[in-house]
Amino acid sequence: MYRQVLDPVSHSLGLTSIFAILPLAVLFVLLGIVRMKAHWAALITLGVAIIVALAVYSMPIGQAANSAAEGAVFGLWPIMWIVVNALWIFNMTDATGYFGVLRRSFAAISDDMRVQVVVIAFCFGALLEALAGFGTPVAICGVMLVGLGVHPVKAAAVSLVADTAPVAFGAIGIPITTLAQVTGLPTHHLSQMVGRQTPFLALIIPFVLVFMVDGRRGLRETWPVAFAAGAAFAITQFAISNYVSMELTDIIASLVSAGAVVSLLRVWHPSAPGTPAATVGRRPAIAGGSTGDAAFERRVGTEPDKPRTPEVLKAFAPYAIIVVVLGLTSLHPVQNQLEKATSVFNWPGLHVLNTKGKAPTSEEFKFTWLTAAGTWLLVSGMLTALVLRVRPREALRIYLRTLDRIKWALLTVCAVLAVAYVMNLSGQTTTLGTWAAGAGSFFAFLSPLIGWFGTAVTGSDTSTNSLFGALQVTAAHKAGLSPTLLAAANSSGGVMAKMVSPQNLAIGAAAVGLAGCEGDILRRVLGWSVVLVLLIALLVLLQSGALSWMVP
Repeated sequence: MYRQVLDPVSHSLGLTSIFAILPLAVLFVLLGIVRMKAHWAALITLGVAIIVALAVYSMPIGQAANSAAEGAVFGLWPIMWIVVNALWIFNMTDATGYFGVLRRSFAAISDDMRVQVVVIAFCFGALLEALAGFGTPVAICGVMLVGLGVHPVKAAAVSLVADTAPVAFGAIGIPITTLAQVTGLPTHHLSQMVGRQTPFLALIIPFVLVFMVDGRRGLRETWPVAFAAGAAFAITQFAISNYVSMELTDIIASLVSAGAVVSLLRVWHPSAPGTPAATVGRRPAIAGGSTGDAAFERRVGTEPDKPRTPEVLKAFAPYAIIVVVLGLTSLHPVQNQLEKATSVFNWPGLHVLNTKGKAPTSEEFKFTWLTAAGTWLLVSGMLTALVLRVRPREALRIYLRTLDRIKWALLTVCAVLAVAYVMNLSGQTTTLGTWAAGAGSFFAFLSPLIGWFGTAVTGSDTSTNSLFGALQVTAAHKAGLSPTLLAAANSSGGVMAKMVSPQNLAIGAAAVGLAGCEGDILRRVLGWSVVLVLLIALLVLLQSGALSWMVP
């Protein structure tokens, strides 16, 4: 049995925090400065986290090992289970040549790469986040963007940045539901408060995506598309989260945003349409997928602006299948039935108590056999194989090739989740959060940064809400601030760290066939993550004072 002590170094949270932050510091230095391959960086970081747990926190070696083992298994299920099946679906569409048809179909909407990025990464990605979450948008949108001609590193970076504004309401509102459970605050109030913070991000993100793809020229020439997508999403996200349904927020917002872009393009086009020069060139292979079947494309037609309707329907079928399958399985009555197959158990040999003498929720492991998004992506892949007429043997061969190409990404994600679990269960993460909570009224500014930190470690806004939600409420009471405001700020700040979380970096790199290049992607997105979370922090600080009328 191990009981967490948050200040083992001279009974000082500040001094203990110096040691607690070491694993994260090592990881980001190895990835961002040393440019070490991610799987080696993650394994070294795991060693550092275990050493800190043993030497500083006096955690028994058996408990530290069991914590790491549980985290590694969680990395496989459900995280990489999603990625593998998402990539399998893409690789089947690519190997059969239907992705070439899909590219021509997007060109029929607009032949401008910057517009396509907004539609795919922001609008379609938000819909995937709303339905599945847990890395699904990054995996699917990343490979789609590379297939459309975006450089792999840029495609991964764009997908990661795009997967921010919808995250707080992602996976049918799981982060908000979790936050309500751990804080005891009304779900509707939290939904309202988050819905008065993240829409500001939604308004900005499309402009950031256009800038990432084509710089200032892109902003000058395609700002109306960015504004239409962002404004439509922001207004709808606010309205639905505050007055309709938390669960439907991102689903409706993403569809309205896509509709706004398509409607705009009927009456307006960029002043200088075309693919940005930086993206012109050969299309690289993606996670083992082929670069297209020339014979197939000749058979279905080569006119980029006149794809045949039957082939277009087949090209879009895999993604339509994903939306329908994930949408149906996300309905509450269906979820309740599927949840009956979930296996729940305490991790063998793991016996940890927090400072209140209770077992942390992460000690309990769930095998969500039928509710995991990856399971239904597998089903979607089988349906895709039928629609695209891929023989079972060929589908299996593509699946095995996909596994082979992302084996290092599998190792990276497992190691990163092992780090997160060792830090969480030893008390390192809670030490850092508790130390920051001593900032008094200025904690309103720090509150989103704690959420950011939690997501950076765990890769999940749901996890950071589970980890720090109660801490935010306790700190709010001590500082005389609104518990609803700070709890919501934890979630809103957390979404900005999705793009720098090692787990999601590994997913993005694996999706575009660049496993081991996570450091290159990190350097592309780190600045945006910091700037955006500071904007949220400033907004929360204002909402604790001058803009307190925004708090429900």
